[in-house]
Amino acid sequence: MLFNSRLIVLASLIFVSVSAQVIAQEEFRVTLLGTGDPIPRIDRFGPATLVEVAGQELLFDVGRGVTQRLVQLDIALSALDAVFLTHFHSDHITGIPDLWMTGWIPPPFGRRSVPFEVWGPTGTEAMLKNMEQAFILNTNIRIPDELLPPEGIKTIAHEFSEDGVVYEKDGVQVTAFAVDHGELIKPSYGYRIDYKGRAVVISGDTKFDKNLIEAAKGADLVIHEVALATDELLASSEQFRRIVGHHTTPEEAGTVFAEINPKLAVYTHLVMLSSATIPEAPLDSLITRTRTNYQGPLVIGEDLMTFIVDDKVSIYKSGR
Repeated sequence: MLFNSRLIVLASLIFVSVSAQVIAQEEFRVTLLGTGDPIPRIDRFGPATLVEVAGQELLFDVGRGVTQRLVQLDIALSALDAVFLTHFHSDHITGIPDLWMTGWIPPPFGRRSVPFEVWGPTGTEAMLKNMEQAFILNTNIRIPDELLPPEGIKTIAHEFSEDGVVYEKDGVQVTAFAVDHGELIKPSYGYRIDYKGRAVVISGDTKFDKNLIEAAKGADLVIHEVALATDELLASSEQFRRIVGHHTTPEEAGTVFAEINPKLAVYTHLVMLSSATIPEAPLDSLITRTRTNYQGPLVIGEDLMTFIVDDKVSIYKSGR
């Protein structure tokens, strides 16, 4: 049996173990490259989701360890067609310099010969330009020393400041929608990816938000963040209460899922809070608490878990 008791299987959801050859033939698949938060955990890398559709490789957020996860999947770092950012919290962007620079150096990692393109809210262009400047000494060494293509280290930012379609190619449409990650944490966006009548929604970091529910209507797969903390921990610290207040509780997520009614709801970006004296809440309680408002198909995401979106949603673990 591939999956433990934390994974809930219902009628509209299929768990499978498939070969690389079968997976390669699928048109629409989503892989959780990282399901963690800012804590440097070994089991959960930083937030990142890979969408492979219509021959395109689309990456949403670039948390810690993205390069390692892509290599585990045998995907060249230079193969990415587009990178999308939800917001500018450090845990969602710390992997960008590594992905950008390592995808440019010689094979097997990359040898990218075209600019590194990033779609994101206002502020993306300034961040990329500052990144270029921060690594200018490295860049100026590698071009003559390793004969690397100068075009491959350039960056291109595609900024947006309102809801709407931000990317379209070969029938794939990516729509950005604003989410509420807290009064001081703006801009912050989620994304919807549509292709041939199927849709995947990635929440980004958000509190309970009606705009997300509206944007996700009709989605087959909803990948949503969540924060989990014990009552004891929340009672101990205003700081912990503020952190949870910027995210979605399992009960609130249950309401979101119930209103959207996807074929499958998946948790990612697990904000598992603890202190030196108060441990994390049991992971199983995430399911229990969600079930107060939602009885549909639900999975706690794990790094390298993949979802194939078709008439039904199939799941397999740990890479190709």
